Amino acid sequence: MFKQPLWIRTLPSSVVVNVTTLGWVGRLKAPGTWGSVAGLAFYTVVLYPMRPLGVVLLSALILYLALVFCGEAEKRLQLIDPPSVILDEFAAIPICFIGLQPALGTKWAWAVFLAGFGLFRLFDIWKPFGIRALQRYRGGLGVVIDDVAAAVATCILLNLGVWWLVPN
Repeated sequence: MFKQPLWIRTLPSSVVVNVTTLGWVGRLKAPGTWGSVAGLAFYTVVLYPMRPLGVVLLSALILYLALVFCGEAEKRLQLIDPPSVILDEFAAIPICFIGLQPALGTKWAWAVFLAGFGLFRLFDIWKPFGIRALQRYRGGLGVVIDDVAAAVATCILLNLGVWWLVPN
C-alpha cells in the first residue's frame, strides 16, 4: 500500500485542500468535469509541446503529488474520495493522449481532444472494465487509481480509433 511521506503532514490544511480542489474549481457544479477540463488545458498548454521524456517525467511527478495530496485531503476533510477533490482528474487526463501526439498535430486534433475528454468522463463516472473495484483501496491510491484506469481505457480506445479513423 502507498505510504504517505512525512512532509505532507507539515502543510496547513488550507494548502492541502486548495491544491486538491484546484482552488475554487472544486466547488463548482460537476467538479470532476471541471477538474478534467483543467487537466486537458494543462496538457494542451504545458505537456503537448514537450518532448516525450519530459511528458513522462512531469506526468509521473504530478501523479505522485496527486497520490500524496489526495490521501492527505481525505484525512483532513474526513471524507472518502470527496467530490470537491479533483486533482485526481487533473493528473490522470493527460494519460488519455499517450501516443497521440502525431494525430494532435493535424486538423483532427479537436476531434481527438473531444473524444478523449468525453470517453474519460464517461469511464470516470460509469467505471466499467473493473474500474469500480479499484475504489476499494483507501487513501490517495483509492482516489487516484480509478481515474488512472479510466484514462488508460480511454487511451486504448482513442489510439484504436485514431488508427482506424484518422487518415494518415
